[in-house]
Amino acid sequence: MDWLQAVLLAIVQGLTEFLPISSSAHLILSSQLLGWAEQGLAFDVAVHVGSLVAVLIYFRREVTSMLNAWFSWVFKGEKSADGRLAWAVLWGTIPVGLVGLLFSQFDIVDDYLRNIPVIAATTIIFGLVLWWADTRSKEIRDEHTLKVKDIIFIGCAQALALVPGTSRSGITITAALMLGLTRTAAARFSFLLSIPAIVLPGGLLSYELTTSAEPINWSLIALGASLSTVAALTCIHFFLLLLDKVGFKPFVIYRLVLGSVLIAMMF
Repeated sequence: MDWLQAVLLAIVQGLTEFLPISSSAHLILSSQLLGWAEQGLAFDVAVHVGSLVAVLIYFRREVTSMLNAWFSWVFKGEKSADGRLAWAVLWGTIPVGLVGLLFSQFDIVDDYLRNIPVIAATTIIFGLVLWWADTRSKEIRDEHTLKVKDIIFIGCAQALALVPGTSRSGITITAALMLGLTRTAAARFSFLLSIPAIVLPGGLLSYELTTSAEPINWSLIALGASLSTVAALTCIHFFLLLLDKVGFKPFVIYRLVLGSVLIAMMF
């Protein structure tokens, strides 16, 4: 990798990880369209760690309260709203973890799904589903009202994001809107759900990195992690700030335009 590639990919990862437009699709497309080689395992870990740090910083109070409440629930039997939310995040992560393990065993994503036709289709289809959910949502609930069946539904939706172009944040927000959550509540729960969803593959990639002979450029790694953190923090802040004002329509339009451009490129 050169410095330009590192800067662009880190910023792309940070900006798209939490927007409903698919970070994996943009990373794949950036490399394919610009003729770049794969960024490599070490850099992939670095930019995901940067996104994780960003969400932990932004939601530090919520995460601290949830952790304290969860430990109080487990060891003292003290139930609370924050404890329930912590359980919701944990249970909601199980489907994507199980499906991710299955996909990794058979290399389904790398062999069959990391290509422009799949990304074009999922970008358009799930963009339209997001638009439908946003226009039909009752917006009468927050994340603390989620029940077990709601958590399972959102968790299973998150598993679909293993297909490039779907968007983890997009599909979980869509599912939450279908259940009647407000836009802001849907986005907040999606961001909290991203913490274990990033930790799990990040841990697996880190393990693979320890057994890999891949040379590591620590300067590029540090740059990628730092830029990804800054970009993701900026993205989360303004996304939540503007969400109730602009809704999801701009992101739906972006997905439809992007998908259409990709289809035109194929022909």
